[in-house]
Amino acid sequence: SEGRALRDVAQGFEALFLRQVLAAAGRVDFGGDDLFGSSAGDTFRELRNAEFARLAADSGTIGLATQIEAQLARFADADGEAGE
Repeated sequence: SEGRALRDVAQGFEALFLRQVLAAAGRVDFGGDDLFGSSAGDTFRELRNAEFARLAADSGTIGLATQIEAQLARFADADGEAGE
């Protein structure tokens, strides 16, 4: 259904946004030695951030997907009315 498709798109965008936020936060350097610095550590952090972002988006904890879905639905409704 169109409603489910809007929800999926909104959750996907929220997850992408959260991954970007977490990646940016992870690049902060506090001037110390990176105890676990390696490509394996980087890969682990990327996977962890992606999973956390997906779970947060799916659960609605942040609420961004709900707001995006509402905006998309408004535009979808307006397009439907204009096409009639």
